[in-house]
Amino acid sequence: MLFAALGDETRLVLVGRLSHGRASSISQLTKGSGLTRQAITKHLRVLGDAGLVHSTKEGRENLFEFNPAPVDELKAYLERVSADWDAALGRLRKFVEE
Repeated sequence: MLFAALGDETRLVLVGRLSHGRASSISQLTKGSGLTRQAITKHLRVLGDAGLVHSTKEGRENLFEFNPAPVDELKAYLERVSADWDAALGRLRKFVEE
């Protein structure tokens, strides 16, 4: 679900805008994007379902913040897989060279 959420250019832009540590409203996120509030809301819902953003209610507005935990977990997983592949390729190289 994380890859699907990050696989869209608009959602990547939203993550980039939210990753600066400041909570933003839908109005702020819509500004300059060329998209409607409804489109931004739909993208934020996908990011929220993937655990990448969460919202808090402040008055009449929802403020959205980036949650880096899923990306950190994915990075750690990919590093483990990469290390496993490096080890497997090392064993293959050793086998072929002998």
